[in-house]
Order: sequence, then C-alpha cells, then structure tokens
Amino acid sequence: MTESHRLGGRRAVVVWGTGVAVYFLAIFHRSSLGVAGLAAADRFHITASQLSTFTVLQLLVYAAMQIPVGVLLDRFGPQRLLVAGAVFMTAAQLGFAWTGTYGGAVTARVFVGMGDAMVFISVLRLIASWFPPMRSPLVTAFTAMLGQCGALVAAIPLSRSLATYGWTVTFAASASVGILLGLLVILLVRDVPPGAPPSRSVKDVRTVGRDLRLAWQDPGTKLGLWSHFTTQFASNVMGLLWGFPFFVHAEHRTKGQAGALLTLLVVVFIVGGPLIGGYISRHPWQRSTVVLSIVAAMATTWTVTLLWPGDAPTWLLCVLVVTTGLGGPGSMIAFDLARTFAPASRLGQASGIVNVGGFTASLLAVLGIGLVLDAVTQGSSTDYSSGAYKTAMCVQYVFWVLGGLQVWRYRYRARAHLADTQPETFRDMSGFEEYAPRPSRVRDIGRRGRR
Repeated sequence: MTESHRLGGRRAVVVWGTGVAVYFLAIFHRSSLGVAGLAAADRFHITASQLSTFTVLQLLVYAAMQIPVGVLLDRFGPQRLLVAGAVFMTAAQLGFAWTGTYGGAVTARVFVGMGDAMVFISVLRLIASWFPPMRSPLVTAFTAMLGQCGALVAAIPLSRSLATYGWTVTFAASASVGILLGLLVILLVRDVPPGAPPSRSVKDVRTVGRDLRLAWQDPGTKLGLWSHFTTQFASNVMGLLWGFPFFVHAEHRTKGQAGALLTLLVVVFIVGGPLIGGYISRHPWQRSTVVLSIVAAMATTWTVTLLWPGDAPTWLLCVLVVTTGLGGPGSMIAFDLARTFAPASRLGQASGIVNVGGFTASLLAVLGIGLVLDAVTQGSSTDYSSGAYKTAMCVQYVFWVLGGLQVWRYRYRARAHLADTQPETFRDMSGFEEYAPRPSRVRDIGRRGRR
C-alpha cells in the first residue's frame, strides 16, 4: 500500500483523538487559575503580585521549555512526551489540591507548566505522521478548537465545583483524569503508522546550536515571534488570571456573569480560528495586516472600556471579550509565518522560537498588572478598587505598541528575504492574489529597512 493510502484512516483518528484529549486536559489545567484566582488568594492569604506569580511561573516554564521540548520530541517521539506531560500535570494538580502553603502551590504550578509544554507540539507531530499533508491544516485547526474547549470546562463548571465541593475535591478530581489519559496514550498512541520509518532522530549539540542560530537570524522567524508576542498575551491575561477579578471588582459583575464572559472568550477562539485561517489561506500577503488589525481592535476597545465613566455596559464588555479573544486565533498566524519562511530542516526550531513570544509577553503582562495593582493600593491591603484595576490593565499598551512596531519592522524584511532565498515559494504565494508584491519592489523595501 502507498503511504497516502495508509494515512488518515480510523486508526489515525484514534491516535489523534487520544492526543487531543491530553491537550484538552492541558488547556483545562492552564486555564483553571483564571476562575480559581480569588479562591487561591483567600486560601493562601496572598497579594495580587503573589497571585500573579502562579501564572507567571507557569508561563515562564512553558516558554522556556519550548525549544528543549522540540529536541526531546525528535529524540523520544510524541507518545513518550505525551505520557510525560500527563504525569507531570497529574502530580502537579494533586499537589495543588492538597497543599496549604504558598510555596507548595507555586511549585505545583511550575510542574503544570512543564507538563503543559510537552503536549501541543507532540500532538502536532502526531498529525504530521498520521495524516496526509493535504489534511494536516484542517486537522490542526480542529485540534486547536477541541483543545480550547478545556478552557470552557475551566470557566463555569469549575467555578461551580469550587463553590459546591471546595478546593481539594475539585482539583483532586481534575487531576485524576490525567491518570486515565496517560494509560490511554500508552495503549493507543504510536509515534508513526505501522510500516512507516521511525520519527525519532538524534542531533548532536553542535547541530542543534547551528539550526537554532540560523532560525533566529531569519527575519521571517522574527516576524512570527513578534506577531505571536503582540496578539496572544491579552487573551491569556484575561483568560488565565486577571479577567475574572477585573469583571467582578472593576466592572461589578456577578461571578456567574464573569464566568459567562470568560466562556464567550473561548467561544470566540473556537469560532475565530477557522475564519481567520480561511482568510489568510486565500490572502497570504495580508497575514501581518490581519495581525496589526486585531491589535488595533483590542487596543481600541480596551481604551473605550477603561475610559467609560462608571461600569461599562454589558454590550461593551462583550465587544471587549470578542476583540480580545480574536488575539488567540490571530496568534496562530505566527506559526503559518514560520511555516512559510523557514525551510523544512529548521521548521521545528523556528516554531519553538515563535511560541516563546506570546508566552513571554503573557507572563510579563500578568506580572506587571499584579505589581501595578499593589503599587497603586495603599499599605498591604488586597482590597483593590475599580480604579486600581483599570490603571493596572493599562500595562497591556506597552506590549501592543512594542510588538506592533516590531511586526511593522519585520514584515518587509521577511518578504525581501523570502524573495531572495525561496523565489519559488514567493511566486507560489503571489499566485494567490492579483495585487501581490513584486519581487523587485519587496527587495528594495527590505534593503532600505536593513540600512
């Protein structure tokens, strides 16, 4: 049988579905603190900056592990990394459920970040190994959509479980799911289809270092990194930690209403992904324009909300959530940029570098908001006012401006580099649009940008 006949069958769906289930659980664990933040502050008697440390460390570990995980994936394969990720997340959530100290809770969130970092990239490798290339983009889109449903479960159901059953029972029950999924991965998931060559490979340190250096020097990689940096962090800030307290304390909504707004955030991610993906597939030269448009929409709606006298109306908060939520699927454009500009031999390294961008911005923004909240509140009080929350949320503008300028800077350099190094890819992309840039014009702009 040919490879095309062996790929994409029922067995492939089972393998992929098991991997997606682990990804679903990873998103649930990653998002759980967004709803449990207020309960965590009461349980551990901590300030806003200490609360933000949970998410900051989790995101820091996730971002720092992206490139090492890529190397481990090449060596050990996706099945082993999925099992390792499930083990780390299960142990961490069990510790988070039972600990009563701030130090123990911080340690638990660090291991959640380690397990989380191993999952998504492993599922992408399974898709590449088990499905035909023409179906991979669609399967990847469904992976992101189904995975984000984990954040839906972490919104209203988790909030109600905390209120009904308490902290320990809720987090212990969620951790136990990881045991079942780890066993399913061992039983059902294989790195490659039967008869296919193994996907594992071993690279020496010098080869890894050379590939990373070349990937970083590519302006297309930097365009992807700054696109990810600029679009993703606001939705993470809202969904992972500060959205729930902001809606409750700054906008005086009930916890149920705040949970509903966070649910809308996830729905926007799920619905927006295919829409944005379909558009950029037809208009590849507009990808950085879409990124900048999403950033402008987020900054505008946040400005209107923060300047609104008194509590913002519900319709405005919904618009705020929609525009902020578009940053999630918008950040996926960064990986498409990496795919376009990086050669296949360096695609893994380029994707890892890109993925660092958004999570670095997220952890810095989360930490910055917590620090500002403490700075504008008198004494050691944790009773933060509406004005304190609105002032703290202005931290986001620093990252929008910085990232937006960098996207604008590298968009032309990346096009010029593509025209010089991969003219066939440049011509193929130009065939999508009637008014695609001319290679000579792109090279001129790119040279002026490098001077």
